[in-house]
Amino acid sequence: MTSPAAPAALGPRYKWVALSTTTLGVLIATINSSILLIALPDIFRGLDINPLASGNSSYLLWLIMGYLVVTAVLVVTFGRLGDMYGRVKMFNAGFAIFTLFSIALSVTWLTGTPGVLWLIVMRVLQGVGGALLMANSSAIITDAFPAQQRGLALGLNMVSGIAGSFLGLVIGGVLAPVHWRYVFLVSVPFSVFGTLWGYLKLRDLSPRRHHVMDWWGNVTFALGLVGVLVAITYGIQPYGDHVMGWTNPWVLASTIGGLVLLGIFCVIETRVAHPMFHLDLFRVRAFTFGNVASLLSGLGRGGLMFILIIWLQGIWLPRHGYSFESTPLWAGIFMLPMTVGFLVAGPLSGWLSDRYGARPFATGGMVIAALSFVWLALLPVDFGYWTFAAALFLNGFGMGLFASPNRAAVMNAVPANRRGVGSGMSTTFQNASMVLSIGIFFSLMIIGLAGSLPATMQSGLAAHGVPVQQAHAIAALPPVAVLFASLLGYNPVQQLLGPQALSQLKPTDAQYLTGHSFFPSLISGPFHEGLIVAFGFAIVACLVAAVASWFMGEKFVHADDSHEAPAEVAVAAGAGASAPRDVARDGADALEPEGARS
Repeated sequence: MTSPAAPAALGPRYKWVALSTTTLGVLIATINSSILLIALPDIFRGLDINPLASGNSSYLLWLIMGYLVVTAVLVVTFGRLGDMYGRVKMFNAGFAIFTLFSIALSVTWLTGTPGVLWLIVMRVLQGVGGALLMANSSAIITDAFPAQQRGLALGLNMVSGIAGSFLGLVIGGVLAPVHWRYVFLVSVPFSVFGTLWGYLKLRDLSPRRHHVMDWWGNVTFALGLVGVLVAITYGIQPYGDHVMGWTNPWVLASTIGGLVLLGIFCVIETRVAHPMFHLDLFRVRAFTFGNVASLLSGLGRGGLMFILIIWLQGIWLPRHGYSFESTPLWAGIFMLPMTVGFLVAGPLSGWLSDRYGARPFATGGMVIAALSFVWLALLPVDFGYWTFAAALFLNGFGMGLFASPNRAAVMNAVPANRRGVGSGMSTTFQNASMVLSIGIFFSLMIIGLAGSLPATMQSGLAAHGVPVQQAHAIAALPPVAVLFASLLGYNPVQQLLGPQALSQLKPTDAQYLTGHSFFPSLISGPFHEGLIVAFGFAIVACLVAAVASWFMGEKFVHADDSHEAPAEVAVAAGAGASAPRDVARDGADALEPEGARS
C-alpha cells in the first residue's frame, strides 16, 4: 500500500486546484458528448455522405452513441484502476488520451464511408479518455475536500458536467458552419492545458491497494453492458416491415445475451476476493437510493435533449421563419434557459446540502423537474417562446437542485479506499441512463408518430400534386427517418421526395411542400401525441426518483472519513441516539478495508 499525501500538507488552496482541474476535465468530456448533435449536417457534408440514405442511419447513430456507450462501459473499470494505481494518474492519462484522439478526429483525410468509419473509431477511443476523466474526478474531489464542503464542490463539478452537454449544442452549432474540423479541435487547447496542469499540481490523497485485477468481472460486465446498449441503439432503427427493430433476432439476442452476462457478472462479483464492482456498497442506504435516483433522473433528462431539439428544429423554428439549415444552431441557443437553471441551482443546492443534508434538496429537485415536464406537456406545439423558456429554466433548476446533493450524498457514503470504484459505479448509472433514455424516448416518439403520421403525410402530399403511389411509398417510410431529418436540420420533404420528384410538380406545389409551413403543420399533431407519452414517462421517472431521494436518509458520512471527527459524523434517517453504532450498520459495518477478508 502506498502512502498518500496529506491534504493539510498541500495547503488550503489545493482543494480548489483539484476542483478546477477535475471540473475542466468533466466539462470538456460532457461538451464532446453532445457537440456532434448540432454539427452532424456539416460533418456529413464535409465527408460527402448522406446520413439519411438507405443503410447510412447506423453511421449517424454510432457517431452519436459510440462515445456514450464506451464511457458507460469503462468508468467502473477505470475507477477501480484509480483505486489501485492512483486516481490522479488515471485522470491525467484521460486528459492525454482525450487530447490525442481529439486531434485524430480533426485530421482525417478520408471521405465517404471510410471517413465516417474513421470518425466512429476515433470517437470511441476519445471516449476512453472521457471515461478516465469522468471515473476519477468525483473521487479526487472527495479526497481533497472535507465532508462539510463536498456538496458545494461536487455540485459545481456535477452541474458543469450536465451544463456541458447543453453547451456542446451551441458550440457545435457555432463552429461547424465555419469548418466541421473545428468541432473536434476546440477542446484541444483546454485538454493540453489540463494534461500539463494536472500532472504538475494534482496529488493522490488516498491509499492505493494493489490487488489482482478482476478480469472475469471486467469482461462479463463490459460485454454484457455493450450487448444491452448496442441492442438499444439498433432497436430504434426499422427492421423489415416494422417501424422499430425490437423484433430483430439480433437485437433480441443482444438484449438477452447482455442481460445474462450481467447476471453472471453479479455472481462473479460475490465470489472473487477483489471484485471490480463492489456489490457490498449497495448495503449503504445513501449509496443505493442515491444511485437509483440518479439513474431515474438520467432517464427523465437524457432523451429530453433530443426530443426538445426535434420539437424546435422540426416544427417551431420553421413555423417562425427560420430556415431548416439554421435550425440546429438556433435550437441550441433557445435551449440555454435550461443550462441557466442548472448553473443557478447546482452550486446553491450543493452549499445548502452541506449544511442541512441532501434529502430535502434532492427530493425537491425531482418534484420540481416533474412539474416542469407537466408544464411542457401542457404547452401547445406552437408555443409562445418565453413560456417555453420558463418551463426549460424550471426543469434545469430542478435537475440542478437534485444533482449536487445526490452526488455528494453518494460519495460521502463510500469508504475512502473505494471512492474510485464508487465514483465509477455512480457514473456508470448516469452514463448508461443517457443511452437508455435515448432508446426509451425515441421508441415512445416513434410509437406515437407511427399511429397517425403515415395517413396524415399521404393525404398531405397527395393534395399537393404528389402521385398517390409515390405519396403512399413516402408515407410508409419509418418515422425514425422523419425524426432524423428534423434532428439534422435537413428540409425533410425535400430529402424524402428528392430533386427529381420535386421537378415534376407544379412550382407552387413544390415551393409549398418544401416551405416553412407544410412539414411543421403536417407533423404537429402526430408529434404532439408522441410528446405527451414521452413526457408522461419523464414525469413518472422523476417522481420515483424523488421517492428514492427521500429514502437516502439524512446527512450521512462514512465512519472512516479522515476529514471528519467522530462527533461530526451525522447518521442516516432514524439513527436515533446511538450514532456510532448506526453509522456502522448503515455503512455495512463500515465496509471493512478491502483485503481484510482475504
